[in-house]
Amino acid sequence: MAVIPVAPGGRSYEVRVGPGLLAETGSQAAPFLRKDTVPVVADRNAWDAHGDSLSASLADAGKTAALYLVTPGEGSKSWTGLETLIDWLLEQGVERGDHVLALGGGVVGDLTGFACAILKRGCGFVQLPTTLLSQVDSSVGGKTAINTAAGKNLVGAFHQPSLVLADTDCLSTLPAREMRAGYAEVLKYGVLGDAEFFDWLDRHGQAVLAHDGAQLEEAVARSVAAKARIVAQDERETSGARALLNLGHTFGHALEAETGFSDRLLHGEAVALGMVLAARYSARRGELAQDDASRIAEAVSAAGLPSEIAALGLSCSGEGLAGHMMHDKKMDAGTLPFILLKGIGEAHLAHDVDIADVAHFLSGQLQAH
Repeated sequence: MAVIPVAPGGRSYEVRVGPGLLAETGSQAAPFLRKDTVPVVADRNAWDAHGDSLSASLADAGKTAALYLVTPGEGSKSWTGLETLIDWLLEQGVERGDHVLALGGGVVGDLTGFACAILKRGCGFVQLPTTLLSQVDSSVGGKTAINTAAGKNLVGAFHQPSLVLADTDCLSTLPAREMRAGYAEVLKYGVLGDAEFFDWLDRHGQAVLAHDGAQLEEAVARSVAAKARIVAQDERETSGARALLNLGHTFGHALEAETGFSDRLLHGEAVALGMVLAARYSARRGELAQDDASRIAEAVSAAGLPSEIAALGLSCSGEGLAGHMMHDKKMDAGTLPFILLKGIGEAHLAHDVDIADVAHFLSGQLQAH
């Protein structure tokens, strides 16, 4: 088991990574479980796959789960979903000193974390992420949110978990597409700030995707450690350091919006393609060597992730995609900063990007083959 401390703003919690952790939840999370009945918010699919193990673990610790099931998909991260969950937590008598367990992927983690952030002005929660995407990204760092009609994750709060148990055995039940989508975020850490990790993934990425135990644990632990370092520097994304984690997301969110935030393009797939676009746009600006942009595209493609926007068969224009970006929550004083690259492992925040030029670039990408 790898243990990675996360220490934002003088506070600290642990992310524990390894096999078999879910079956140890009762003992691992014991310091946070004050009452005999423990509220558990779970994705329906995650509960079907792992509910028995979690229940048995709690029973071994003398606890009983009070279960709230969440329908899989981004649609659950809504005002209605939030209201319904908060009403249920209040019915359970959750107090400020209590902790809620969140079992599932990013949707459950985001929804539960936001509910806990505002319930009685803040109660605790423990993340039990069951997807690769949530283990290496959304469960770490305290960003919680819901979606609105105006866009994704526009209403939320920074609320750190008290503990994260990332059980790599849970990933064995993931569909291959979901595993690849999570791998996009793993690859992102190498591209944005660790060229050596990028090279390591070039050698071991297929083993990670094939659920090789040792390689998978190392990939998750190194990804979490990379995010922990950035979150410790800039918890609330005010200095620019944490903004680097958005590599691929500005382009990716525009693609998600164009595809209706649907299964047509999963979030991790959008991020993967967004990284390729960010790399190509960086090369267009003369900041990144074309060979490096090609290496990034090749790494994305080798993982079975989309690397060509034209292959999506979108009917929109470059201007239409750029228009989606204007609703990005990172907009500041009418300008949108972009995360671009000077090299593999060298991301930076650019404030001088002309949206019209981005639209022209995207028009070319839409037509490329």
